Amino acid sequence: MAQQERISLVTRMANVAINVLTWRRGQLVGTDKFGNRYFLERKARPGTRRRRWVLFNGEPEATKVPPEWHGWLHYTMDAPLPENSPFHKPWVKEHQPNRTGTVNAYRPPGHMLQGGQRARATGDYEPWTPS
Repeated sequence: MAQQERISLVTRMANVAINVLTWRRGQLVGTDKFGNRYFLERKARPGTRRRRWVLFNGEPEATKVPPEWHGWLHYTMDAPLPENSPFHKPWVKEHQPNRTGTVNAYRPPGHMLQGGQRARATGDYEPWTPS
């Protein structure tokens, strides 16, 4: 069996296990604007608090979790912030996924894929030459 086929099989088996766990022990708390679903464990194990988790809509990417749900997932808040909360500010930018490692990744001036040349700066290194 090829390496890629094994990874695909393991991924499918993990997804089945997560879906069974969610069906048996999870209680849907809500969804966000990206379609991610958030769950709370129905009954906590003795001596622990109820677990919280997210099932992503599409590619699992941690940066897809909006701030109101991030606080809930990490037990900072008892409930996610409602849409009409005064903490939602009009100047907050819309979420963008992490583009690191893609062709859309940020490359500063002087990056090898941006031509490798940039304007000189005051902090540039100048080698010492003895006189």
